[in-house]
Amino acid sequence: MKKFIIDRIEGNKAVLECENGDCVSLELNSLPKNIKEGDMLYFENESYFLDDDETKKRREKIKNLMDSLFE
Repeated sequence: MKKFIIDRIEGNKAVLECENGDCVSLELNSLPKNIKEGDMLYFENESYFLDDDETKKRREKIKNLMDSLFE
């Protein structure tokens, strides 16, 4: 199973960052609906799936890092 982060959305494409740092651009219609920048996806059985738990963990980690910078 491969994991990706939605780096950015440009028009009808999304740029996904792979775990190894490589990026790939895909059509939005090949991805789950309602994705947002920063969402975590995984690729399994020829399909992409939103990983809500990993997305929440990553956003919380980033929030905590930002909070610690501005204390």
